[in-house]
Amino acid sequence: MDQIKAVIFDVFGTTVDWRTTIVAELKALEKKYDIPPGTDWDKFAQEWRNNFLSNSKRISESGESGLTSNIDVLHRQLLDQLLESPEYSRIGKQLDDITRHDLVMGWHRLRAWPDVVPGLKALKKQAIVVGLSNGSLKALIDLAKSADLPWDAILSTDFFSTFKPNPKVYTEALRHLNLPPKNCVMVACHLWDLRAAAAVGMKTVYVPRAGEDTHEKEINSKEEGGLVDYIVDAFTDIPKIVIAHNERLGD
Repeated sequence: MDQIKAVIFDVFGTTVDWRTTIVAELKALEKKYDIPPGTDWDKFAQEWRNNFLSNSKRISESGESGLTSNIDVLHRQLLDQLLESPEYSRIGKQLDDITRHDLVMGWHRLRAWPDVVPGLKALKKQAIVVGLSNGSLKALIDLAKSADLPWDAILSTDFFSTFKPNPKVYTEALRHLNLPPKNCVMVACHLWDLRAAAAVGMKTVYVPRAGEDTHEKEINSKEEGGLVDYIVDAFTDIPKIVIAHNERLGD
């Protein structure tokens, strides 16, 4: 039977709102240091995030040994590079090691989108709910606590010495769950994540989030000629999909 038995979730962006927390913590630096108001912290945060995504993708595709697969290490490296750039070097000169470390730890203190916890709690009655993320295990545990995420299991790509969208991440997640791909669904607000999951045979659910996937022109479901199996407005719609899918197969 091809019933859905596990629903696997991307975390950063899809499950937790990284932008609000990171921008607030960056803006708080203005009170502590001699940083005049007006710095575009939204831009800084987005550049930090974009640099992580491009570097993690490069690492996932390279297969090179010796490259870090730990998000905290990579976030610190990329933060230091940003603060050494001409645009931000004046700010960087004021931020000591402790402050920079605390900024990196801000990625451990994110809050869930409002629909996430109710959706996950309802979904747990129907299937296994799993977080599968480029975050380190410590980051994902801290996020589960700060955002009250009721996971049945958490899988970090650090376990597999790579990052998404390397196919190894998805196949190893399935192996640890002891389930074939036909019984699993991947949920994300990033099409690149869902494409990789679909390539190993998983069903896919796209949930749009503010500020994510802005480069994608149009996102459609397979019924509309698109790439994903389902598109939902919120996590609270996912249990309905699972119930309807499984009931249809049970008829």
